[in-house]
Formats: sequence, C-alpha cells, structure tokens
Amino acid sequence: MFERPASGERAILVQLDLGQGAIDERLSELELLALSAGASVEAVVQGRRAAPDAKLFAGSGKVQEIGEALRAHGADIVIFNHALSPAQQRNLERVLECMVIDRTALILDIFAQRARSHEGKLQVELAQLEHLSTRLVRGWTHLERQKGGIGLRGPGEKQLETDRRLLGNRVKMLKSRLAQIEKQRKVRRRARERRDVLSVSLVGYTNAGKSTLFNALTKAGAYAADQLFATLDTTSRRLYVGAEARSEGGGVSVVLSDTVGFIRDLPHALVAAFQATLEETAQADLLLHVVDSASEDRDAQIEAVNQVLAEIGAAEVPQILVWNKIDLTRAAPAVERGDCAKIRRIFLSARSGEGLDLLRDALAEVARQTFGDNTDRLAGTDDERRQET
Repeated sequence: MFERPASGERAILVQLDLGQGAIDERLSELELLALSAGASVEAVVQGRRAAPDAKLFAGSGKVQEIGEALRAHGADIVIFNHALSPAQQRNLERVLECMVIDRTALILDIFAQRARSHEGKLQVELAQLEHLSTRLVRGWTHLERQKGGIGLRGPGEKQLETDRRLLGNRVKMLKSRLAQIEKQRKVRRRARERRDVLSVSLVGYTNAGKSTLFNALTKAGAYAADQLFATLDTTSRRLYVGAEARSEGGGVSVVLSDTVGFIRDLPHALVAAFQATLEETAQADLLLHVVDSASEDRDAQIEAVNQVLAEIGAAEVPQILVWNKIDLTRAAPAVERGDCAKIRRIFLSARSGEGLDLLRDALAEVARQTFGDNTDRLAGTDDERRQET
C-alpha cells in the first residue's frame, strides 16, 4: 500500500505490550505512520512489561536490544509507539546516541508536512511548540551558563530562560491569530443557520476514505490519498441531494465538510490546537461517521473516533455510520435502519460509486426531518447553485 521512501531516515520501531491489547494492529499502524512521515522501517523491536520503566521506558535490557538493532541496520532514529516523558526521551538519546521520538512527535511531524492552509499551519505550529516547551532543556545543556559579552551583559538571563520566554510569546501570538480565524468561522456558521441549511461533517478514522467520499459527492477535488492524515484542512461545499436533484435539477441543500481524520491515542496537544476546527464537527447537525469496512480493526477504530468526538463535545450529535469500501468486502449497497425507522448505517463504496445515491437520499431525508418539507427554503435559487458549486 505504501511505497518505501527513496531516501529519508532509517527507523527502528519500538512497540511494547503494556496490556493495552490489539498489539498487531497498533504495530501495523505505527509502521504506516513512520512511512507516512518519510522514514524507512529497518527493524521492529517488541517486548512486554507490566508497566513502563521510569528511567528508560523500555528497561535497560530492551534498550540494549534496540541499540544492537540500530548498529546492525545502520539506522539513525528510534520511534516509540508510546508517549515518552521528557526525561525518558533524554535518557534514551544519551544511551542510544541517536534521535528518539515518541508517537506524539511522529504524528506532529506528519501534520507539519501535510498542513496546507494558513490556519492548518498555525494549528500545527502551536501544537509543536506546546509539545516542545516541556523538552527545551534537551538542546540547551551547554548554555546553562549566563550569557555574556559586549551588548549582552545585564540582567543575566540564561539562554534556556530566554528561549522559553520567546516560545511563550510565539504561542500567545498563534493563539491570538487562531482566535481571529475562529470569529470569522462563527460568522459563516451563523449565516448558514439563518438559511436553514443542514450542516453535515464527515468524521472517521484516518484513511477510512472520507476525502474520497467527499470528492465523490461534491466533485471538489480535495486531496485524497492512501495515506494516514492525508487531510488536515477542513473543506466545505454545498451539495444538492435527493431524487429531485437527479431528475429536476433541484433537491435539498446541505453543507458538507471534510475534516481531519482521527486516530487512537490522538495527542492532546493536537486536539487542543485543532479545537477551533473541530468545533465545526461539534456544531454540525449530522455526522457521517465513515468506517473502513475492510479493516479487521474497524470496531476499535469506531471506538477511538467516538472517544475523540466525546472529547471535543460532539458525542450528542446524531450519527450515521457509512460502511465504506464495500468493493473490497463484496457487500451489497444497502441502508440499515434502527428504532423508529431511523437510518443507522449505509453500505457504499466511495471509490466505485456503489451506494452513493442511497447516501444522497438519506441526507435529503434527514434535512427534511430537521427543517420540515419546505424544500423551497432548502433548495436555493439557480444563481445560488452556480455560486456554490
């Protein structure tokens, strides 16, 4: 699925079994994350512990094994599929004499590569700086002495203190800019609410096919790839759905938004930095929870997405499960209903187009249930249709 990078860092991956379960799936996901970041996976070191070692996380024996793998494969970076404390990271780098990063830093690096919009870049930088703030001491052990020299004598501020202050100023500036962008978003959101347009957000585990589905429905041309975190920037398009949209050029109007994919153990720094963007999801009228139906780990992925939705205040937003990639499972397009005939799940393939009409009709049904049968208000004029496309 992923091609080996032509060049880049050679990585040793570390996955410990601490009793969290689904180790094979976690390891497979780590390999995809490393490849998405541009590294080549040279070896994998696994082990089992009752609890992390306070000093080295993995214990001295396992760290020795990691060092042997480093030398044997000529690797230059070690990636832990766990959250390391600043002290553990420093101790590991001292013993292994190479760069060591944890899962949070790896995901942040991928986000930094993928951010395209101004807001996305600001959000990623904020998350990176807040993660870095606890680890500043790593690079400044040689600068603990007072600064000196012509023009530098005076208060005697240490270099580390200076950098912490500068970092803090940058964080404040980024938060201020993001707050301004959020004000603009709220104005647009209120305008949509006044027009009684159904707001629908695509959510789901990373690489579940959200952007492919978004493009199939809206013809927007949003970036879609068989990668983890291919989409970081929220994209919204007006969409006309229902039988009338196909036969008479009318239909019910909805606003569909494609958002960043979720992942298990999503770093809290990222959730906090992307809070403004993720609020679009919490304010939506409906969530289309896209699921990779071909994944053996789909139940755990659904649970991971629901945990993040709860964290951002979107747990109560109505959901429809979109069982994507039926072209890989040979399932038939279908609509599954639950209590009171409410639509619970839709089986489709965003790539082949099977079942897309079922989803469009389902969105029209929800829009009418939400705003009533006043389709004149929901459909908009021909001029609006041309402007929104």
